[in-house]
Amino acid sequence: MLINLAMLAAGLALLTFGADYLVRGAISLANRLGMPPLLIGLTVVGFGTSMPELLVSIKAALAGSPAIAIGNVVGSNTANILLILGVAAAISPIAARIPNLNRDLVMMLVAAVTMLGLGFYGIITFWVGLAMFLSLCAYLAWVTYTDRRSLTAEEADLVIKLAGWKEALFIAGGLGGLFIGASLLIDAATLIAREFGISEAVIGLTIVAVGTSLPELATSVVAAFRRHAEVALGNVVGSNIFNILGILGVTGMVTAVPVDPAMAGFDVPFMLVVSLALIALILIAGRISRLAGLGMLGVYVGYVIWLF
Repeated sequence: MLINLAMLAAGLALLTFGADYLVRGAISLANRLGMPPLLIGLTVVGFGTSMPELLVSIKAALAGSPAIAIGNVVGSNTANILLILGVAAAISPIAARIPNLNRDLVMMLVAAVTMLGLGFYGIITFWVGLAMFLSLCAYLAWVTYTDRRSLTAEEADLVIKLAGWKEALFIAGGLGGLFIGASLLIDAATLIAREFGISEAVIGLTIVAVGTSLPELATSVVAAFRRHAEVALGNVVGSNIFNILGILGVTGMVTAVPVDPAMAGFDVPFMLVVSLALIALILIAGRISRLAGLGMLGVYVGYVIWLF
C-alpha cells in the first residue's frame, strides 16, 4: 500500500513539474518563432497546462481503464469550478473583468453539453473525437482573428526567452516528466482502486482529476494571493473547454473510449449543472464573493463524500 501511495505522489509531482517546465520551454520556442502573446496564451499555455490530463486520459484508455480516462476529464472540470475557483475566491473575491468572457463561457457550456450528449451516445469514436478536436481548432482560430483587444498583464508576461539548449532541455524534460508521471499515476490509482474495492470511475473523478488539475490550482492560488483572482476564472474556463474538446477529442482519435453509464447518468449532468451555476452567478452578481467561494468548496466536499 505504501508503495502505491509513493507511486501516486511521485506521479503527481512529475506531472506538476513536467507541465511547468514544458510550458516555459514551449513559450520560449513560440517567442523564438515570432508568435504573438495572445496566441501563445490560447494555444501553447492552454495545451501545456492540459498535458497532464491528456497523457493520463490516453494512457488510461490504452491500458483498458476508460472510466479513469472519462472520469479524469469530467472530474477535472467539476474540480476546476468548485475547488479551484472556490479556493481562489475564498482567498480573494473574483471580479468578472475578463474581456470577451461571455463568449468563452458560452463555449464552455457548449463543451459541457457536448459531454452530456456523448454520455447518451455511449462512446467516443475516432470520427467523434476528430470532430471535437476540429471544433476546438476552429474556436481558437476564431478567437485569434477576432480578438483585437490590448494584451493583459498576464499575457505580456508570456515573453520568455531561454538559451537554445535550455529551451530543448525544458521541453524534453517536461515531456519526459509528464509521460513517466502519467504512467505512475495511472498504475498507482488502478492498484489502489482494486485494493480498496473502489471503482475506477470514482478514482478518476477524484484523485486523478484533482491530481492532473494541480497546475491550474497552483496558478490560481498564486494569482489570488497577488489580488489577480480573475486569472483563475480565465484559466478554469479555458481549461474546461480544452479538457472536453481537446483531451477527449484526441483520446478518442487514439482509441475508442466508452462512457461509463453511471457516470453519464450523474457525474456528467452534475458537471453541466455546476457549469450553468457558474455562468448564472457571473451574469447575476458579476463576481464570485468569498462567501460564494466557501459555498462552492462545501458543495465539492459533499460531492466527493457522496462518491466514496
